[in-house]
Amino acid sequence: MGDKIRLNKYLSEAGVCSRRKADEWIAAGRVLVNGEKAQMGMHVSEEDIVIAGGQRVYRQQNFKMIAFYKPKGYACTAYRGDESGIFRNFDLEDGLKYVGRLDKDSEGLLLLTNDGDLCNAIAKARNQHEKEYVVTVNRSLTDEFLKEMATGVRIHDSNKEEWVVTRPCKVHKENDKTFSIILTQGLNRQIRKMCEHFGYKVVKLRRIRVMNILIGDMKPGDIRPVTEDELKELRARIKNS
Repeated sequence: MGDKIRLNKYLSEAGVCSRRKADEWIAAGRVLVNGEKAQMGMHVSEEDIVIAGGQRVYRQQNFKMIAFYKPKGYACTAYRGDESGIFRNFDLEDGLKYVGRLDKDSEGLLLLTNDGDLCNAIAKARNQHEKEYVVTVNRSLTDEFLKEMATGVRIHDSNKEEWVVTRPCKVHKENDKTFSIILTQGLNRQIRKMCEHFGYKVVKLRRIRVMNILIGDMKPGDIRPVTEDELKELRARIKNS
Protein backbone atom coordinates (compact mmCIF):
# COMPACT_ATOMS: atom_id res chain seq x y z
CA MET A 1 0.00 0.00 0.00
CA GLY A 2 1.25 3.50 -0.78
CA ASP A 3 2.33 6.02 1.82
CA LYS A 4 -0.59 7.58 3.66
CA ILE A 5 -1.03 11.33 4.15
CA ARG A 6 -3.68 13.42 5.86
CA LEU A 7 -6.84 13.71 3.80
CA ASN A 8 -6.83 17.51 3.80
CA LYS A 9 -3.30 17.51 2.35
CA TYR A 10 -4.37 14.93 -0.23
CA LEU A 11 -7.22 17.19 -1.38
CA SER A 12 -4.91 20.19 -1.50
CA GLU A 13 -2.35 18.35 -3.61
CA ALA A 14 -5.15 17.16 -5.87
CA GLY A 15 -5.87 20.83 -6.59
CA VAL A 16 -9.37 20.62 -5.13
CA CYS A 17 -9.02 23.31 -2.47
CA SER A 18 -6.81 24.49 0.37
CA ARG A 19 -6.31 22.34 3.46
CA ARG A 20 -8.45 24.75 5.48
CA LYS A 21 -11.29 24.46 2.98
CA ALA A 22 -10.80 20.68 2.82
CA ASP A 23 -11.43 20.48 6.57
CA GLU A 24 -14.66 22.40 6.06
CA TRP A 25 -15.74 19.99 3.31
CA ILE A 26 -14.91 16.97 5.48
CA ALA A 27 -16.85 18.39 8.44
CA ALA A 28 -19.83 19.07 6.15
CA GLY A 29 -19.85 15.49 4.87
CA ARG A 30 -18.90 16.42 1.31
CA VAL A 31 -15.94 14.00 1.17
CA LEU A 32 -16.17 10.21 0.88
CA VAL A 33 -13.35 7.70 1.26
CA ASN A 34 -14.03 4.23 -0.09
CA GLY A 35 -17.75 4.94 -0.08
CA GLU A 36 -17.98 6.20 3.50
CA LYS A 37 -18.08 9.73 4.89
CA ALA A 38 -14.57 10.93 5.67
CA GLN A 39 -13.51 11.64 9.23
CA MET A 40 -11.52 14.68 10.31
CA GLY A 41 -7.79 13.95 10.54
CA MET A 42 -7.92 10.62 8.70
CA HIS A 43 -5.10 9.47 6.43
CA VAL A 44 -5.41 8.11 2.89
CA SER A 45 -3.16 6.68 0.17
CA GLU A 46 -3.27 6.37 -3.61
CA GLU A 47 -5.14 3.07 -3.24
CA ASP A 48 -8.10 4.77 -1.54
CA ILE A 49 -11.04 6.07 -3.57
CA VAL A 50 -11.58 9.71 -2.59
CA ILE A 51 -14.73 11.53 -3.71
CA ALA A 52 -15.07 15.29 -3.10
CA GLY A 53 -18.12 17.26 -4.16
CA GLY A 54 -19.40 14.24 -6.08
CA GLN A 55 -16.23 13.74 -8.16
CA ARG A 56 -13.31 11.38 -7.72
CA VAL A 57 -10.05 13.21 -7.14
CA TYR A 58 -6.48 12.14 -7.64
CA ARG A 59 -3.44 13.46 -5.84
CA GLN A 60 -1.13 15.46 -8.07
CA GLN A 61 2.41 14.11 -8.02
CA ASN A 62 4.00 16.97 -9.94
CA PHE A 63 3.58 20.59 -8.92
CA LYS A 64 2.41 22.88 -11.71
CA MET A 65 1.97 26.63 -11.97
CA ILE A 66 1.40 28.62 -15.14
CA ALA A 67 0.83 32.20 -16.17
CA PHE A 68 -2.03 32.78 -18.61
CA TYR A 69 -3.08 35.98 -20.39
CA LYS A 70 -6.87 35.76 -20.13
CA PRO A 71 -8.44 37.67 -23.01
CA LYS A 72 -11.52 39.83 -22.56
CA GLY A 73 -14.79 37.97 -23.09
CA TYR A 74 -13.82 34.70 -21.40
CA ALA A 75 -15.03 33.54 -18.01
CA CYS A 76 -12.96 32.17 -15.14
CA THR A 77 -14.87 28.95 -14.67
CA ALA A 78 -14.06 25.25 -14.83
CA TYR A 79 -17.65 24.45 -15.80
CA ARG A 80 -17.40 22.86 -19.23
CA GLY A 81 -20.98 23.80 -20.07
CA ASP A 82 -20.06 27.50 -20.22
CA GLU A 83 -19.06 28.20 -23.83
CA SER A 84 -17.03 31.22 -22.71
CA GLY A 85 -15.10 29.30 -20.01
CA ILE A 86 -11.31 29.48 -20.15
CA PHE A 87 -10.88 25.71 -19.74
CA ARG A 88 -13.15 25.08 -22.71
CA ASN A 89 -11.41 27.53 -25.02
CA PHE A 90 -7.72 27.33 -24.12
CA ASP A 91 -5.17 24.58 -23.59
CA LEU A 92 -5.41 24.60 -19.79
CA GLU A 93 -5.04 21.29 -17.99
CA ASP A 94 -7.80 19.87 -15.84
CA GLY A 95 -6.85 20.04 -12.16
CA LEU A 96 -5.48 23.57 -12.37
CA LYS A 97 -7.17 26.24 -10.23
CA TYR A 98 -7.05 29.93 -11.06
CA VAL A 99 -5.60 32.23 -8.41
CA GLY A 100 -7.89 35.23 -7.99
CA ARG A 101 -10.41 35.34 -10.81
CA LEU A 102 -10.74 38.03 -13.46
CA ASP A 103 -14.27 38.94 -14.48
CA LYS A 104 -15.42 38.21 -18.02
CA ASP A 105 -14.99 41.82 -19.21
CA SER A 106 -11.44 42.09 -17.84
CA GLU A 107 -8.19 40.76 -19.26
CA GLY A 108 -4.63 40.13 -18.22
CA LEU A 109 -2.49 37.96 -15.99
CA LEU A 110 -4.11 34.91 -14.44
CA LEU A 111 -2.07 32.41 -12.44
CA LEU A 112 -3.18 28.77 -12.31
CA THR A 113 -1.80 25.98 -10.14
CA ASN A 114 -2.60 22.49 -8.86
CA ASP A 115 -1.43 23.44 -5.35
CA GLY A 116 -4.52 24.39 -3.33
CA ASP A 117 -2.58 25.82 -0.39
CA LEU A 118 -0.46 28.04 -2.63
CA CYS A 119 -3.58 29.23 -4.43
CA ASN A 120 -5.23 30.07 -1.11
CA ALA A 121 -2.17 31.87 0.29
CA ILE A 122 -1.93 34.17 -2.73
CA ALA A 123 -5.63 34.87 -3.16
CA LYS A 124 -6.79 35.44 0.42
CA ALA A 125 -7.41 39.15 1.00
CA ARG A 126 -6.17 39.01 4.60
CA ASN A 127 -2.65 38.22 3.34
CA GLN A 128 -2.59 41.57 1.49
CA HIS A 129 -0.54 40.44 -1.49
CA GLU A 130 -0.32 42.98 -4.31
CA LYS A 131 -2.08 42.79 -7.66
CA GLU A 132 -1.55 45.58 -10.19
CA TYR A 133 -3.95 46.74 -12.90
CA VAL A 134 -4.00 49.29 -15.72
CA VAL A 135 -7.43 50.85 -16.14
CA THR A 136 -8.88 53.07 -18.88
CA VAL A 137 -12.10 54.97 -18.16
CA ASN A 138 -14.58 56.90 -20.29
CA ARG A 139 -13.60 60.47 -19.36
CA SER A 140 -10.70 62.56 -18.12
CA LEU A 141 -9.24 61.80 -14.73
CA THR A 142 -9.29 64.44 -12.02
CA ASP A 143 -6.90 64.86 -9.11
CA GLU A 144 -9.83 64.44 -6.73
CA PHE A 145 -10.77 61.10 -8.33
CA LEU A 146 -7.22 59.77 -8.06
CA LYS A 147 -6.91 60.89 -4.44
CA GLU A 148 -10.26 59.41 -3.39
CA MET A 149 -9.56 56.12 -5.16
CA ALA A 150 -6.30 55.79 -3.25
CA THR A 151 -7.84 56.69 0.10
CA GLY A 152 -10.70 54.17 0.04
CA VAL A 153 -14.15 53.92 -1.52
CA ARG A 154 -17.43 52.67 -0.08
CA ILE A 155 -18.73 49.87 -2.31
CA HIS A 156 -21.13 46.95 -1.98
CA ASP A 157 -19.50 43.54 -1.42
CA SER A 158 -21.89 41.21 -3.23
CA ASN A 159 -20.27 38.09 -1.75
CA LYS A 160 -21.06 39.12 1.82
CA GLU A 161 -24.05 41.32 0.96
CA GLU A 162 -22.69 44.29 2.89
CA TRP A 163 -21.17 47.71 2.29
CA VAL A 164 -17.42 48.03 2.85
CA VAL A 165 -14.73 50.67 2.46
CA THR A 166 -11.88 49.48 0.26
CA ARG A 167 -8.37 49.42 1.64
CA PRO A 168 -6.07 52.35 0.85
CA CYS A 169 -4.16 51.57 -2.34
CA LYS A 170 -1.60 53.02 -4.74
CA VAL A 171 -2.97 54.91 -7.76
CA HIS A 172 -0.88 56.51 -10.50
CA LYS A 173 -2.10 58.53 -13.48
CA GLU A 174 -0.75 57.15 -16.78
CA ASN A 175 -2.49 59.55 -19.18
CA ASP A 176 -5.69 61.58 -19.48
CA LYS A 177 -8.04 58.57 -19.12
CA THR A 178 -5.76 55.79 -17.90
CA PHE A 179 -4.38 54.99 -14.44
CA SER A 180 -2.59 52.12 -12.72
CA ILE A 181 -3.80 50.79 -9.38
CA ILE A 182 -2.25 48.34 -6.92
CA LEU A 183 -4.72 46.45 -4.72
CA THR A 184 -4.17 44.21 -1.72
CA GLN A 185 -7.69 42.81 -1.77
CA GLY A 186 -9.92 41.36 -4.45
CA LEU A 187 -13.58 42.13 -3.92
CA ASN A 188 -15.97 41.18 -6.71
CA ARG A 189 -15.66 43.72 -9.56
CA GLN A 190 -13.89 46.01 -7.08
CA ILE A 191 -12.22 48.44 -9.49
CA ARG A 192 -15.35 48.81 -11.60
CA LYS A 193 -17.46 49.56 -8.52
CA MET A 194 -14.87 52.03 -7.21
CA CYS A 195 -14.93 53.91 -10.50
CA GLU A 196 -18.74 53.83 -10.71
CA HIS A 197 -18.91 55.44 -7.27
CA PHE A 198 -17.40 58.59 -8.85
CA GLY A 199 -19.41 58.40 -12.07
CA TYR A 200 -16.71 56.81 -14.20
CA LYS A 201 -17.18 53.79 -16.46
CA VAL A 202 -14.33 51.33 -17.04
CA VAL A 203 -13.55 50.94 -20.74
CA LYS A 204 -10.60 48.56 -20.35
CA LEU A 205 -9.22 46.73 -17.32
CA ARG A 206 -5.99 44.73 -17.57
CA ARG A 207 -4.13 42.96 -14.75
CA ILE A 208 -0.38 43.21 -15.31
CA ARG A 209 1.09 41.80 -12.08
CA VAL A 210 0.35 39.33 -9.30
CA MET A 211 2.88 39.85 -6.50
CA ASN A 212 6.28 39.40 -8.20
CA ILE A 213 4.98 37.80 -11.40
CA LEU A 214 4.60 40.18 -14.36
CA ILE A 215 2.62 39.84 -17.56
CA GLY A 216 5.58 41.23 -19.51
CA ASP A 217 5.19 40.90 -23.28
CA MET A 218 2.53 38.18 -23.14
CA LYS A 219 -0.34 38.52 -25.61
CA PRO A 220 -4.01 37.52 -25.09
CA GLY A 221 -4.26 33.74 -25.00
CA ASP A 222 -0.56 33.17 -24.23
CA ILE A 223 0.37 30.50 -21.68
CA ARG A 224 3.77 30.09 -20.08
CA PRO A 225 5.20 28.20 -17.09
CA VAL A 226 6.09 30.25 -14.05
CA THR A 227 9.90 30.23 -13.88
CA GLU A 228 11.94 28.73 -11.06
CA ASP A 229 13.19 32.19 -10.06
CA GLU A 230 9.65 33.59 -10.02
CA LEU A 231 8.42 30.65 -7.96
CA LYS A 232 11.29 30.92 -5.49
CA GLU A 233 10.52 34.59 -4.81
CA LEU A 234 6.79 33.91 -4.71
CA ARG A 235 7.20 31.21 -2.06
CA ALA A 236 9.45 33.51 -0.03
CA ARG A 237 6.77 36.21 -0.05
CA ILE A 238 3.97 33.88 1.07
CA LYS A 239 6.08 32.06 3.66
CA ASN A 240 4.15 33.59 6.55
CA SER A 241 0.76 33.74 4.83
